[in-house]
Amino acid sequence: MSKLINKVAIVTGASKGIGASIAKYFAAEGAKVVVNYASGKEGADKVVKSIIDSGGTAISVQGDVSKEADIIRLFEETKNAFGTLDILVNNAGIYQYAPIELVSAESIHQHFNINVLGSVLAIREAVKLFGDKGGNIINISSGASNTPLATGSVYSATKAALDAVTISLSKEFSGKNIRINSILPGIVETEGSHSAGFIGSDFEAKLVASTPLGRTGQPEDIAKVAVFLASDDSAWITGEKISVSGGIYGI
Repeated sequence: MSKLINKVAIVTGASKGIGASIAKYFAAEGAKVVVNYASGKEGADKVVKSIIDSGGTAISVQGDVSKEADIIRLFEETKNAFGTLDILVNNAGIYQYAPIELVSAESIHQHFNINVLGSVLAIREAVKLFGDKGGNIINISSGASNTPLATGSVYSATKAALDAVTISLSKEFSGKNIRINSILPGIVETEGSHSAGFIGSDFEAKLVASTPLGRTGQPEDIAKVAVFLASDDSAWITGEKISVSGGIYGI
């Protein structure tokens, strides 16, 4: 398996969940992977160890994507370690569902700083490191971008903004050999969705009942599509929003 042989990839928020799965799948396809984390060092180190134990190459780099200085350092350390960059996956993100009466300015800023600002600044730095050879960007959005749910107004707005960035930049990158796409997952079983109380809840049951494929997603469901988008198999795809949701967000 070598769809990404000798490629260098950064995956933000890769210490657990979808990001960790993407990092492992990329490495299995031959990529050298930078596992970014904000605070989950133990998880990031486990991901790196798993990759190395399987014969792959990976390093972990701490960095809070809501902080510009951390983002710049993330790309500097990537350059120092591998000399270049071919793939960026903007996976780091947060989600909090709350009725509008409980939404605070602090929560709004936190959501946009991580989910949107961090992704845009990471793309800015990635383009510099891509250089003339071009590169590939994958934004992990959400089905909530197209179909916002009740109490998810702020989160949904950040993902809609991220998708707008994807489409706009796909046009801006014309002639630069840079592709950029969004993946829109449905509900996925991760540490985050467990801690948020989604897994095992009536909310999950209702979503699964409305999902044509009849189950909650797993991180590898998203990782496999990320490999496709990162590889030459998708060489003529850019500026797209690809729903990976078991059909619930197939619009």
